[in-house]
Amino acid sequence: MLDDFMMRATLAGIGVALAAAPLGCFVVWRRMAYFGDATAHAAILGVALSLALSISVFAGAMVMALMMALTVGALSGRGYAMDTLLGVLAHSALAFGLVAVSFLSGVRIDLMAYLFGDILAVSRGDLGVIWIGAAVVVGLVGWRWSALLTATLNEDLAHASGIDPKREQLVLTLALAVTVAVAIKVVGVLLIAALLIIPAAAARPLSRTPEGMAVVAAGIGSVAAVAGLRAAYVLDTPAGPSIVCVAALLFAALGGLGAIRAKAG
Repeated sequence: MLDDFMMRATLAGIGVALAAAPLGCFVVWRRMAYFGDATAHAAILGVALSLALSISVFAGAMVMALMMALTVGALSGRGYAMDTLLGVLAHSALAFGLVAVSFLSGVRIDLMAYLFGDILAVSRGDLGVIWIGAAVVVGLVGWRWSALLTATLNEDLAHASGIDPKREQLVLTLALAVTVAVAIKVVGVLLIAALLIIPAAAARPLSRTPEGMAVVAAGIGSVAAVAGLRAAYVLDTPAGPSIVCVAALLFAALGGLGAIRAKAG
């Protein structure tokens, strides 16, 4: 089964969708969309450093994504608005990453594959990394779900319940870094934020509970991955962007359905 490149691509897309769904819900609830974008941009610098040091691209991307997330957390509230801080760090990290790639002599790198993803080139080894990473993220978020939810709803309530909001923020940051690292080969750094946000946003009007929203988001992300790959195969379009296009169409359709149900109810 894994000899078929389309099957490997489908399983990779579903793996990333499952990891991104619960995280995307927290990104939407906490209004951290730009935060996810900045973390993804930092991964390009991680790719350059990993190639220069001859280490795993997944490890390099994850370390840089985690460092970016921790840097944002450390600098927030120190004189700059959050959107300004994220804008500076996101574009700086991407620029430094692209410049660092240009210094790599003797290394051939398909930069477009890391910017926009190359899901059709996923190998068996990549597939293993993606699903192990997805299992770690889902397990981590599931383990801390109640505390993460309480810290997201109200920090004062979290403190009263004995929950440290900063610790939960660190858990979320770590899970986000792992997701960016495993998704970089599937949809690329420029599109991972879309896969985090769009399925969760599409699931919101259809869900009555936070848990339900995470499950529906996982379903929407998986459908987008499968349908996007099929569309790319039939229409001969780029696979990663096609997946995001299908997710956007699902968002528009489900948003319209939610509006009709709200008006009827």
